[in-house]
Amino acid sequence: MMMSLRKQKNLIAQAIRATNPLNQTTPWYSAAIACLVMSTVSTAALAQEEQDTERSSRSKQPIEEVTVTAQKIEESIQDVPIAVSALSGDSMDALKIERGEELLRAIPNVNFSKSNFSTYNFSIRGVGTKAVSAATDPAVAVSFNNAPLIRNRLFEQEFFDVERVEVLRGPQGTLYGRNATAGVVNMLPVMPEDEFSSEIKAEIGSYNSKRTSGMFNLPIGETMGLRLSGAMTKRDGFDTNTYTDNDVNDRDLYSTRAIFEWEPSETFSANLIWQHFEEDDKRSRTGKQLCTTDPGVSMIGDVEVPENFTGFFSQGCLPGSIYSDEAYGTTNAKGLAFVVAPQALLQGYYPVMKEFLPNPYANAEQSRDLREIATSFDPVFRAENDLVQLNFAWEMSDTLTFYSQSTYAKDDYYSSQDYNRYVSDSIFSDSTEYGLDPGPTPNGIYTDPQLGPSDGVLAVDISRSDNKQWSQEFRLQTSFDGPWNFVVGANYLDFKTQDDYFVFNNMFSLIAEHVYNGVDDPEAGLGTENCTDPQNIEGFQDCMYVDYNSLENIDEEGHNYFLSRNLVETRSWAIFGETYWQINNDVKLTTGLRYTNDRKRSTPVPSQLLLGTETDNDTGEIVPGPASGGLVYKGYPEGDAVTQSWKEYTGRAVLDWRTDTPFTDETMLYLSFAHGYKGGGTNPPRADIDPNVVQYQPLDETFKPEFVNAIEIGTKNVLLDGSLTLNANAFYYDYSDYQVSQIVDRISLNENFDAESMGIELELAWQLTDNTRLDMNMGYLKTRIADGEESIDVMNRTQGHEDWLVVRPSLQVPSNCVAPKDVVEATFAIPYPLMLWALCDTTGRWGSFTPEIESSQYFHEWLNIDPYNPLTDAPNGARGFAADLSGNELPNAPRFTVNLGVEHTIPIEDWDLTLRTDYYRQSESYARVYNTEYDRLKAWSNLNASVSLSHPNSELYMQLYVKNIFDDAPITDMFTNSDDSGLTTNVFTLEPRIVGFSISKGF
Repeated sequence: MMMSLRKQKNLIAQAIRATNPLNQTTPWYSAAIACLVMSTVSTAALAQEEQDTERSSRSKQPIEEVTVTAQKIEESIQDVPIAVSALSGDSMDALKIERGEELLRAIPNVNFSKSNFSTYNFSIRGVGTKAVSAATDPAVAVSFNNAPLIRNRLFEQEFFDVERVEVLRGPQGTLYGRNATAGVVNMLPVMPEDEFSSEIKAEIGSYNSKRTSGMFNLPIGETMGLRLSGAMTKRDGFDTNTYTDNDVNDRDLYSTRAIFEWEPSETFSANLIWQHFEEDDKRSRTGKQLCTTDPGVSMIGDVEVPENFTGFFSQGCLPGSIYSDEAYGTTNAKGLAFVVAPQALLQGYYPVMKEFLPNPYANAEQSRDLREIATSFDPVFRAENDLVQLNFAWEMSDTLTFYSQSTYAKDDYYSSQDYNRYVSDSIFSDSTEYGLDPGPTPNGIYTDPQLGPSDGVLAVDISRSDNKQWSQEFRLQTSFDGPWNFVVGANYLDFKTQDDYFVFNNMFSLIAEHVYNGVDDPEAGLGTENCTDPQNIEGFQDCMYVDYNSLENIDEEGHNYFLSRNLVETRSWAIFGETYWQINNDVKLTTGLRYTNDRKRSTPVPSQLLLGTETDNDTGEIVPGPASGGLVYKGYPEGDAVTQSWKEYTGRAVLDWRTDTPFTDETMLYLSFAHGYKGGGTNPPRADIDPNVVQYQPLDETFKPEFVNAIEIGTKNVLLDGSLTLNANAFYYDYSDYQVSQIVDRISLNENFDAESMGIELELAWQLTDNTRLDMNMGYLKTRIADGEESIDVMNRTQGHEDWLVVRPSLQVPSNCVAPKDVVEATFAIPYPLMLWALCDTTGRWGSFTPEIESSQYFHEWLNIDPYNPLTDAPNGARGFAADLSGNELPNAPRFTVNLGVEHTIPIEDWDLTLRTDYYRQSESYARVYNTEYDRLKAWSNLNASVSLSHPNSELYMQLYVKNIFDDAPITDMFTNSDDSGLTTNVFTLEPRIVGFSISKGF
């Protein structure tokens, strides 16, 4: 029975209220949403009526056959014994999947989120790229037209003129090889066609969105063809910077593609592809920055901690839930080294700040709206990508074809944004009031060479990358009539990258100019000269070069800013082959083997923040700075290159069986085993400091490669005269040395963990009637980190040990340390509380870790305790207590994912009116391996709908759509920043509700 009109009206009213909770004047998009809801209701009602009264008219129209190249040959997706999903360009238009990040809405057990440094994590079955070092490979091989691209913009540029996108789940140990431990995403463009055609598409929508795209297909004679296509998008920002009153996260990008194809004979064909992408806008790499403020401690044992020193026992932010109201606080910066150092070291000359040891962010307030930020700088994002590919195929005989694919790709990006993500209070005192003319901070303003004048803390970061890749593959493939066939091939990859990450902070420049480069005589005024020669510096001072160029024109030699530079070159070659044995008409055995030779060459470029030297008065030689420990006073010298190599065998074996059953038209069962591999690499170098002044806590300089053994059993079925396809599989992964990163000592430290993953997947497509279709896929996933695995959680270094405290380090040591409470308590008995900085010290110098040097006796005599050596008397060299990871879930691995789509077409004379609704949901997951409440990511869902009107005869197509109907802002992932910036958390979220209308016309 059809739903009553009253119920329909009630549902429409509820939809309007959901989009307009304040009962304001109904906006136009609320009416559009109401129409879509009504359409969905009508669709459900119509489907129910047809089932009740016209069951005999059930469609016998089969589901359209999907052709894929998952095994490097064209074949039906139902004949491929691999868990693979494929979406055509038309399917993606219907689902409004516009970029790679939205593929999760159509594929089971897939997750996606941006990450902190202009990269992304696309994970399949819980396995993704959680390692962000420049030396890491992606676990999911992203390919364009079957060519893997190490760095790419396929998850940022919008899809256009796409034949299909294929997603292969599971390790592809043979054909795709070296780094496809989780799977492959392969985007294939539409190739030139035999007939003249063209299309133009225009779209408008929310946030002043404007899109245009089009293609032009031109046959040239009998043997050649040309296809030109492109797309352009402009829109205003999704987010608002309430401090500058500007929109951020806008988009301004375009893509173009040209494909020339030549087929001079029936046995030879070639094509040349060029693709260009460019973006220049105010898109932010990260979302809002959250923090549950850590106030520090007021009592240690029986000793009261002075108010000004509570910051020494605050890690900045606590590991509280990112969903609590307290998470919208700001970091406690009272103990941050760049705040403490100028105040402590210049206090004898003049108080550089209005109050002693202030918290610059004490009065900063954060909106509870994840789409509102308040920062001093608006973000900048620029990216440019070019790809050139040459393919040819030569049919050497009726049964043997030779393929060649040559690909060159270049990718550059530049991204800048506010680093601290909060607006600082006014903190500087007026230096002229202390007899300085004018001094560093006249009228309470400090002018930074790169960031300009400010009365508070300013900080900006820049992430940029320059990447080049060249690859070549040759492949020989058979098509014998007999039971045996094979494919053999070889490929080569040459990839080079330079990743640079800068942090500019006006406090760094203040320290460089007026602490280290200052002069001893206060009557002469604090030093303002740019140190270009260590002989210019007298007394106990270091000479460190200050770069006075603008932010856009830095000479990249300054020690008044942080630079992490990573130079990595990867060269890889492989030979591979697969055999296909048709044992009988129903059973086939596929076996494949690949030998990969990987070689990585990493050139370390240690950071030099606030490092300087001096000139020895006796010898005139430049020697390490007595205060900073720097080995050079200018520039960033390269260290000795580190070369790593791996020689590994990977492969797969698949047995598939086609059988007849009483309830299916076609059925295939398959059982597969695959072994996958992904190379290891080097961890970035830390600061280049004289170990007699500062020595870091020991960390691994390299990380291991990943390996996975995967077993999968699956079935693919066609039912109801081809109108229903039902595919299902179950899998088990045994993973060795999964790579995961966290920020330690200002570097991305990569660690390895053994783990296992298991799950089931279901995909269904059902043409219910001639006009109604149902799509559904579901995924269940259970991951587990192996027993005995452990790691130090920078958010919880004490792990509940009440006799230990987290202590802030000195300026030159980036990471916090732990110290016994009794030692900390005794420290307050001496007249120099800043000696707290020496609690992680074995030299008597602030913040160093030097086991070779005997502990400072006078320090321990002051404390009246036994000598204390953090490297031997504290857990893990004072880094903290390791967290037990046994049984924890892998990050970004939700237990359940589900996608449900309903589409109904209503013929209206020569027109087709199509109504579609899609719903996606994923269960909760964790952002880090520690699985604490801080790591928990809540479950979230997404509802989209569209109404399309098409006139097939004239190729006219119109669509009204709504994405994220309920305007949800779920946190999809997060990133924990470094100790010395207060352990703040950058979060990433979903795009807001977008309503749009598009129209396209083909010719």
